[in-house]
Amino acid sequence: MKTKLWRQGIVALVLMFVPLVTTAKTKQWRAVHVLNYNTDADLDALGQNLEALAKQGINVLILEVDYNFAFKSHSELRHGTNPITRDGARKFAALSKKLGIRLIPQFQSLGHQSWKAETFPLLTVYPQFDLTPGAFPNNESIYCREWDPLNAEVWRVVFELLDEIIDAFRADAIHVGMDEVFLLGSDKSPSTKGKDPGMLFANAVNELHRHLRKRRVEMLMWGDRLIDAAKYDYGEWEAAKNGTASAIDKIPKDIIICDWHYEARDSYPSIPMFIEKGFRVLPSGWKNVDATKSFINFSRSHAGPKMLGHLFTTWSVNKDALVQFPPMLEGLKLLQDSENKSQ
Repeated sequence: MKTKLWRQGIVALVLMFVPLVTTAKTKQWRAVHVLNYNTDADLDALGQNLEALAKQGINVLILEVDYNFAFKSHSELRHGTNPITRDGARKFAALSKKLGIRLIPQFQSLGHQSWKAETFPLLTVYPQFDLTPGAFPNNESIYCREWDPLNAEVWRVVFELLDEIIDAFRADAIHVGMDEVFLLGSDKSPSTKGKDPGMLFANAVNELHRHLRKRRVEMLMWGDRLIDAAKYDYGEWEAAKNGTASAIDKIPKDIIICDWHYEARDSYPSIPMFIEKGFRVLPSGWKNVDATKSFINFSRSHAGPKMLGHLFTTWSVNKDALVQFPPMLEGLKLLQDSENKSQ
């Protein structure tokens, strides 16, 4: 028995350091991020567009799920009256696979636990998980609420939610969000007041990574909190002015960084910065066609194994207009033309 347990321990240790296999490893990612598909009916409607997206060249779909799932482990945390079911997720995952699209669900972690006056289920049902309990009534004077990463019970609950989403969508990767976190170390936070935001953010990233690593699931996250705004002139949204950027040297390098920038620039220095730090990068643009083209052209000048491709985000895009989203169509054409020239 001792020998068997020893061998199991060695295998587990080795697996912790073996790079995860990605189904998109041999080709550039042509990814699209979508949200507000919160029911099985919504997924069925999105499914009707999958073939068109695949024909356009999309091979990765990041589906923001968050609390819009019929959780069994924590049914009290379901958002909406008819959230996505396990069967609905399985059906959509099967269709995605059939069409050659890698499906990656997303669960917003740490930040984005509210929007405007609405606080989302985790902090509504468990107010003791709030990073700034009792502060900011009606969520006024803040961007979004955040959970307390130093509360061990938070992680126990969140990991159970993540496991259900991963299993339902048969996912080999998950996007954990982690963008636009501003309250770590706040005077309004009893647990983190006066503490180093960079260390706090790194510890939160590492908590997620350790759990997903055990599941053999690849981890994606937004990159803005890892960019030092004092070094890179992106502003306080696309980069961090609140001390979290030092976390970049304290987190695993097999995390995929989705580096989002939405304006046209002559250069995007965070791209080579992330690559030089050892991360794989998925540049992420939005609604400005010229900005998308600028970002793609700059990214392709840093082509290599750590430059994965491009992610088209679709915030506020009408669902009926998804397959005709101009930045995606123009961006995919530019990527294809560039590939043809390099062959």
